[in-house]
Amino acid sequence: MSEPIYFSRRIDAELVKWKDSGLRKPLLLRGARQVGKSSAVRHLSEQFESYIEVNFELDEHVARVFEHDLRPDRICADLESLFHTHITDGKTLLFFDEIQACPRAISALRFFCEQRRSLHVIAAGSLLEFALAELPSFGVGRIQSLFMYPFSFAEYLNVVNPIIHGQLLAKRDLTPLSPVIHEMLTKYLRTFMLIGGMPEVVRAWTDNGSYLVCEQIQADIISTYTDDFAKYKTRISPLVLRETWQSVADQACSKFVYSAVSGGFDGTRVKEALELLQMAGLVIPVTHTAANGVPFGAQSNHKFRKMLPLDTGLMLCQLGLRTGDLLLDSDTDLVCKGSLAEVFAGLELLKSGNPRVREELYYWLNLKKDRQAEVDYLTAVHGRMIPVEVKAGTRGSMQSLYYFLQLKNLPYGIRTSMEPFSEMEKVHIIPLYALGTMLDSL
Repeated sequence: MSEPIYFSRRIDAELVKWKDSGLRKPLLLRGARQVGKSSAVRHLSEQFESYIEVNFELDEHVARVFEHDLRPDRICADLESLFHTHITDGKTLLFFDEIQACPRAISALRFFCEQRRSLHVIAAGSLLEFALAELPSFGVGRIQSLFMYPFSFAEYLNVVNPIIHGQLLAKRDLTPLSPVIHEMLTKYLRTFMLIGGMPEVVRAWTDNGSYLVCEQIQADIISTYTDDFAKYKTRISPLVLRETWQSVADQACSKFVYSAVSGGFDGTRVKEALELLQMAGLVIPVTHTAANGVPFGAQSNHKFRKMLPLDTGLMLCQLGLRTGDLLLDSDTDLVCKGSLAEVFAGLELLKSGNPRVREELYYWLNLKKDRQAEVDYLTAVHGRMIPVEVKAGTRGSMQSLYYFLQLKNLPYGIRTSMEPFSEMEKVHIIPLYALGTMLDSL
């Protein structure tokens, strides 16, 4: 049986840069389970003469290689014998998958940097952040990281319609696309919001176009994640994690309220559950900032936080919203359900960021009692602060956006919605389908 066709990802270019860099260090590929990390590394391996993949969950016996000293030469000699493959610097890619299952292998990465830097070494793991938290100084300055997420809309579009994907990438101004192209992109966006960007779901959709099959895969992925909860930490109940994760979907894009989590759990336990879910990559925090300048984190207030699910398709599955019912709704009704448009926009901002750092999301809320105002997201482009207001349909007030622009004396803001490209006083209107590809050009 032949291997399925690989769907190219944005991370591929970063992996090639790492491969070709003369300053290369061992690489950690970080992200939630099933976002495509292993597939991306296997795709990169095609550029090498030889490849060894060690999965520490499947190949438990290999962990014994790391029970002795951590000298890279000895480790490589043992791996050559186990896998019957020569390991040659510059020609072999060595991949340690699910490395969180072998903490000694994590510790070994620093020695590959110090003693055998010319060998290409990549590590990945679905619960890697938990292991790293136990080894806070394991490789400071000696390890590179890349962060990976589910498919962005642009990546999905490249799979289903490469031609229109190319046209969207080439778009660098606010002149409207032709009505036909805009309508096609809106339909693709509608489908993507329903199925989400988990690679297995995207592949299932391209193979058979069945929403029912996608729903079943989403349910299976959710079950896999909940099964993992028992591995997180023994001091917190998997029940608290499950209810907190469910509440993230229920409360998406609103200030997260601990007491709204079902089960009547103590706020301290819910807070710890949220932190663990963030470490696992299942929950994305959106933090309030005073927005007095860049960087936003210097003025952040963690008492006011919204929480986003990792993926729109998984969120809809968690909420029990059936695709068949949603298909009967208009575009406006669809994106209103579960704050889907705002979740999508936040995830697109995250996925379009720098994969070499852990990107953070921020929003602004007027904490003074003189008037109510909130801006959905704040982003920085070329060092400039840009507010982003999300609208579900093609209409909606922009009082908060204009108030913020006046308050902060900013030249313009962005409204993203189902509308075509356009421009009005101090506001650039960008369709939701272009949010992840247009920011850098403004």
